[in-house]
Amino acid sequence: MVVPRRKTFLALLSAAGFVFFLAGCTVGPKYERATAPAAAKWDVSEPWRKGEPKDGVPKGEWWSVFHDDQLNDLEKDALGANQTLQAAIGNYHQARAAAAVQVATLFPTFGVAPSAYRQRLSGNRPPSGAIGPLEPLTQNSITLPFNAGYEVDLFGQRRRTIEAAEASYQSSAANLENVRLVITAELAGDYYTLRQLDSELGILNRTVDTLRRGLELVDSRHKGGVASGLDVAQEETLLQTTRTQATLLLQQRKQFEDAIAVLVGRPAPDFHIPTKELNAEPPPIDLGLPSDLLERRPDIAEAERQMAVANAEIGVAKAAYYPSLNLFGNGGWQAADILKLANVSSTFWALGANVAESIFTGGARRAQVEFAKSGYEVNVANYRQSVLTAFQEVQDDVTGLTVLEQARETQQQAVDAARRTLDLSLDRYRGGLVSYLDVVTAQQNLLINEQEAAVIQGQRLVTSVLLVKALGGGWDASSLAVVQVKPKLKDIVAP
Repeated sequence: MVVPRRKTFLALLSAAGFVFFLAGCTVGPKYERATAPAAAKWDVSEPWRKGEPKDGVPKGEWWSVFHDDQLNDLEKDALGANQTLQAAIGNYHQARAAAAVQVATLFPTFGVAPSAYRQRLSGNRPPSGAIGPLEPLTQNSITLPFNAGYEVDLFGQRRRTIEAAEASYQSSAANLENVRLVITAELAGDYYTLRQLDSELGILNRTVDTLRRGLELVDSRHKGGVASGLDVAQEETLLQTTRTQATLLLQQRKQFEDAIAVLVGRPAPDFHIPTKELNAEPPPIDLGLPSDLLERRPDIAEAERQMAVANAEIGVAKAAYYPSLNLFGNGGWQAADILKLANVSSTFWALGANVAESIFTGGARRAQVEFAKSGYEVNVANYRQSVLTAFQEVQDDVTGLTVLEQARETQQQAVDAARRTLDLSLDRYRGGLVSYLDVVTAQQNLLINEQEAAVIQGQRLVTSVLLVKALGGGWDASSLAVVQVKPKLKDIVAP
């Protein structure tokens, strides 16, 4: 029975419609961001002051809020030459290429393989059904074939794979921002620690000058018979001890200078930062709400995108339960004479499709689905842990700044009191009311308190850097919206 062409066409159209209907199906769970515990507000107290909106952390170059030209130059060098950052950039580009590979699977493949050859067949070749004696035969073969193939994404396996690749690409972008934030924050922290050491060195050097003059005074009085040799020995002991502290502090300073050299991509022996005492104050920083951290921390965004990857992989694993459908076609022209290659009779073609389905896998598919689900649960836990860690870091730094501000005020009062004590001790010594031991004790006490004040000031600035880092450094997760691979015509037709 011959089927009319109209019915044949309708049957083919119905089959194609059914295929495309199936191609719209996507198995696996729809992704939704997992919930994470969040506090309603930060636990802050006086003298902490919430920054005004104008005091918000700048986007990108967050370190500019500290208004330090030397720091700005170092951060610029680090962004251009830090090798850890360059490696993260390379990983980011790799993730984009990997996503592009998956996006390319949305399109059919098409190829050509032209060939031309001349051959001579033996006269003693097997007959292959020929009748009568065979003769040697020389012939040409010119072929211009093409082939096309397409795997129909019936149950969304390819779409889930692309979804996972896109989320992985965005995760890599968030990781790049996190690496950039970590490096720039580490650099700023090392820089202010270096400046703190410069302040301590300045205090020690000024103390050495004061003690040298004091030693000259005591030695002169000793030679005049007014002071004892014990006074001279006590002052000299304090002088040499202070010099030793300054020498050891230089080693500490060099270690931080070398650490900064590595961060900015410079060899340590050739890198030097001029000495400059710390005279900066921590900038006011707007905390916002705890829930803001979910959008402002690149490490949280990275963990959230990894959740999306794991969720899509569940769909990929579930799609393995369903059959796959491949469409293929090939054709072209073949002739012994190139002048006849374009003739209709020289054409050949074939169209077809195949369906594949695994009947028995020994539980492998079920195990793959369970593996994917467990991976998702791991990523959910990692995401929630990232959120909790972020809250801890911000709260610790806020509390630290509060405590350090109080310590700065009381320590400055201690420095002032120690300076008054030294002045009184010197006056009483010159008047013969006390021994020089009181003066030495007052000098040592002043030195200790001045050093502690310098350490507190350095810690305040380093803690401010850590707070900016904990708040995300001015980054925002909305920037990930543009991180996606879009197919381009030049990429589709290029080999």
